Amino acid sequence: MMKELAKNDIYEARITGFTSQGAGVCRIGGRAVFVPGALPGEQWRVRIVKVARSAVWGRGEELLLPSPSRTEPLCPAFGKCGGCAAMHMTYDQELQFKLERVNNALQRIGGLAIQADSILAAPRQEGYRNKAIYNFAPGPVCGFYRARSHEVIPAQRCYLQPTCFDRAAAALLQWMRDTGIPAYDERSGDGAVRHLFLRRTAKDFAACIVSARPLPESAVAALRAACPDLTGVMLCENRASGNTVLDRPIRLLWGRDTVEETLCGATFELSPLTFFQVNTRQAETLYTLAGEYAEPAGKTVLDLYCGAGTIGLSIARDAARLIGSDIVPAAIENAQKNAAKNGVKNAEYFCGDAKDIAQKLAADGLRPDVIITDPPRKGMDEQVLSAIVSMAPERLVYVSCDPATLSRDLRRLNDMGYTATKCRAVDMFPRTYHCETICSLSRIK
Repeated sequence: MMKELAKNDIYEARITGFTSQGAGVCRIGGRAVFVPGALPGEQWRVRIVKVARSAVWGRGEELLLPSPSRTEPLCPAFGKCGGCAAMHMTYDQELQFKLERVNNALQRIGGLAIQADSILAAPRQEGYRNKAIYNFAPGPVCGFYRARSHEVIPAQRCYLQPTCFDRAAAALLQWMRDTGIPAYDERSGDGAVRHLFLRRTAKDFAACIVSARPLPESAVAALRAACPDLTGVMLCENRASGNTVLDRPIRLLWGRDTVEETLCGATFELSPLTFFQVNTRQAETLYTLAGEYAEPAGKTVLDLYCGAGTIGLSIARDAARLIGSDIVPAAIENAQKNAAKNGVKNAEYFCGDAKDIAQKLAADGLRPDVIITDPPRKGMDEQVLSAIVSMAPERLVYVSCDPATLSRDLRRLNDMGYTATKCRAVDMFPRTYHCETICSLSRIK
């Protein structure tokens, strides 16, 4: 019998599973209650904090029986900052959670029989990110947003980033305090510094300050003094409201405005606006799998959402022809330069929305043998899927950072005549609840 739950009620409950975002799940009074920070197998005293028609949220008041998989988080901001959701569990438990998350979505959302048979673990769980965005708020303070908010949680050290990122952020913050340059205030629209965007490769280190107004040149000197390995400093003057960080032209202040990285034997030039996987070593693992799934030898390959061309160019040597598209002009410019840099002469690129490019290529009679797609978190809309299917490729390779939208799209593609035959999960984002999934689909004869 369902029990009426009320805010501030306290119950003793056993955690039996995870939500898709890593919160523990227990059942109280016949209802599922979500408890952030709780692990399966644990016994908790749970306070009800919110009761809605579709879900109930609780807060762990007292841990009565801990899981053997529980660990002490390294970061003092854990549970406040929205970056890490899995630092309180062993890495084995984290991998199990992510694999179950992928497979639950494939079954529940996609209605599919296919399952990911394994998840490929990351060799490093800390310091693996090659890109970060530090946020600034009046005070000034520097850190990362609390989950589902724009409240900045101060952080002197982020264990997912290389230490040079923390040095750069600390140097900019100290410069602001020394000069009296204020942080941007989202409520009033006053102030200057909003974010610090950082990207690091094996040979380069670039910083882009995002500010609502021009800054003195001494900001560059402060960053270079703290980080002598910097190779470029840029400024993005962003006065717009909203969540987009780099949505205005980027101006070079010193050094170079791109970084260079080597991946799967190919060299890539990247601008700040260009998408690139945040975990370089795991990106190699993912793209190697993409090559195995695509089987590109002697075939025409269409690389949708190609970014700087990373996936397509890593397999272009085997393909007869490579076509790439992306909506970001800087990404297409990078992809064209990267093709030339790597001596790839069988590649051509188009700039535009995936839907428009796919529809145009289909209307022009393009019949690729393989289509590789790596869309943003929201997945692909019906028009993109229809255009893909109208080109009748033998095989699709779908790379996704969201199991839910992947499963939705796989269900649609299945209805359109393509069935998923292989699926693997890749842990691109250790200590968070995110992971990548790659699927191979074949046309149903």
